[in-house]
Amino acid sequence: MKVLALETSCDDTCAGVVDGPRVLSNVISSQASFHARYGGVVPEVASRHHLELVNPVVDAALGDAGIELDDVDSVAVTRGPGLIGALLVGISTAKGLAAARRKPLAGIDHLHGHVAANFLEPDPLEPPFLCLIASGGHTLLAAVRERGRFEMLGQTLDDAAGEALDKAARLLGLGYPGGPAIEGAAAGGDPEAFSFPIPMRDDPGLDFSFSGLKTALVYTVRDLAPRELESQRADLAASFQAAVVEQLTSRLERALDAESWDAVALGGGVAANTPLRDGIAAICDRRGLRLKLVTPELCTDNAAMIASAAVATDPAPYPEYLAWDAWAA
Repeated sequence: MKVLALETSCDDTCAGVVDGPRVLSNVISSQASFHARYGGVVPEVASRHHLELVNPVVDAALGDAGIELDDVDSVAVTRGPGLIGALLVGISTAKGLAAARRKPLAGIDHLHGHVAANFLEPDPLEPPFLCLIASGGHTLLAAVRERGRFEMLGQTLDDAAGEALDKAARLLGLGYPGGPAIEGAAAGGDPEAFSFPIPMRDDPGLDFSFSGLKTALVYTVRDLAPRELESQRADLAASFQAAVVEQLTSRLERALDAESWDAVALGGGVAANTPLRDGIAAICDRRGLRLKLVTPELCTDNAAMIASAAVATDPAPYPEYLAWDAWAA
């Protein structure tokens, strides 16, 4: 079953084609370098860039897959959560493509897409498994017992892990996107140089919180002279990153203690962080669990993961999805 999918929930314009677990194409046009000058994504600008890029990106995805629009069995698109203007570009385009060829259309939850990235090659993972999703907009633990749905076990109560890393990088003058910038700076630092708090350490639940950690960094930087900040920037980055990783891994271990699982999966943009991947790999090695680490291009926002989620989703038939009050955002 060949699925053409679009993903435009934030600042990456994405289109891809999957055939079962096989990724035939996965095109990502990133606006990160443009938004870097503002230290974060500007929603209106992102939407306008999606309008310019979406058709060429779809053409590239079909071309890379070696197929025509007539050859796809269905179309899928991210319907949320995300930036409303950005989502509408993808939804409107997907509706037009599907209607032009009378193809069924599936609206996919963005978080389900991150979970479904684990169903793709190489080494596709089948449920049941425990999945940690950590990205710029979301941080959650999910129990995945079947392909078509997941159960939320815990989620962030405020900032997401990736958002905290972005804000920390801006505070430290490291640029955007923050995750890779923090990791790069942290490589030359001491993760024990500063003692940052691990929020909700004593809370028995599985929820996350990163706002207090971010505030602790603000106060620490405020108390440093400019020369001290310059000389200790790497240590600050390493210590902050270690605190983020500690909270993510500790919640994962708590979930593993609460219920027996045979496999663990990691997804979302923060899943590309090397210390986090190493920490979770150590946990799985110690417990004898299978670990699925999606490839870096499937960690960040992409359309292949949306297409993968659509395989287990009943699409809306034409012309039902053209109704004005359909699932579109």
